[in-house]
Amino acid sequence: MKRVLAILAFLGVLGVGQYFVVSKFAIRHETVTLFDATRQRPISVDVAVRRDYETKANLGLWKLPLAIISNGNTVKATEYSFLANVLAARGYLVASIQQDLPSDPPLMTHVGEQYVGRRQVYMRCEANILFVLGELKKRQEHVEYDHITLVGHSNGGDVSMYVAHQHPELVSKVITLDNLRVPFVVNDHLKILSFRSKDPHFVTDPGVLPTPEEAKARGIDIVHTGAQHTEMSDRGPDAVKEKIQATLDRFLRDSASNALAPADTSSPMIMNPADY
Repeated sequence: MKRVLAILAFLGVLGVGQYFVVSKFAIRHETVTLFDATRQRPISVDVAVRRDYETKANLGLWKLPLAIISNGNTVKATEYSFLANVLAARGYLVASIQQDLPSDPPLMTHVGEQYVGRRQVYMRCEANILFVLGELKKRQEHVEYDHITLVGHSNGGDVSMYVAHQHPELVSKVITLDNLRVPFVVNDHLKILSFRSKDPHFVTDPGVLPTPEEAKARGIDIVHTGAQHTEMSDRGPDAVKEKIQATLDRFLRDSASNALAPADTSSPMIMNPADY
């Protein structure tokens, strides 16, 4: 009993205004290689979790919310630590999945087809996510597996939005960084935050983004960053990453108290590049 009380006291000290300290020193990262025997496919997952919240979960005192990060094309799953650290600092178990392999066919665009012909890619990544969920359940039981957060950059953002379309009962939040192909989910019980670039080389397909009126009505947060599409990973400049981190942290804070409630539409975070 004394050991439990001592741990709780330690957790209380860490929990008071220690966001940046926690993100830098108290987050455990581990790369796990899984193997889906059904599809004969290896899947690499970078796991990030705040040590004190992991301890609480292992003691049965806390359930970790779960975030799944899907990488953009040609970007490694390990190159989203600036997002993973914010999520982990907020108490999430974060699983960054390497969605593509060198042996996979190159990502192609077929104009005129649904999702420019990428549905098979999204289905493959959906299978990766579902497999990883099953494996995580075997390793850590104290996790909120029924209300997960999906995060993704570029093609990974489209994967996240596609999976939210396919499994609305499973997903509570979607966070994308410049997804271009899959239309936003319209669901009063789903919180959406999307960071948009200002990049003439990466143009969002018609019908993907909600109108400003739809975004306000549904409480969808659209943040126009003014950044380049390729800057939305660890490769980007610190100024871009820090602003994304601050907005993401605010979004997680504001949605943490009642994740399943209808979206608050009173003050959506629709920003222009000049404001950002």
